[in-house]
Amino acid sequence: MKNTEILALSDEALNEQIKTEKANGQSLRFAHAISPLENPGRLKTSRKNVARLLTEQTRRKNEQANKTAN
Repeated sequence: MKNTEILALSDEALNEQIKTEKANGQSLRFAHAISPLENPGRLKTSRKNVARLLTEQTRRKNEQANKTAN
């Protein structure tokens, strides 16, 4: 998922995408524990996507907090 796609998401869609990516990452980890994945780089990509989404969520919360503080 690209940053431009993340920026276009609404807050609700962002929360849904975080849940989806976390669930996807967990299922990949379980599948990898049972038998090696054909492409283990997908684990890294999944973690990075979750991090990108959480970073955007935090940025939005901080931006909102700054607006209310001023």
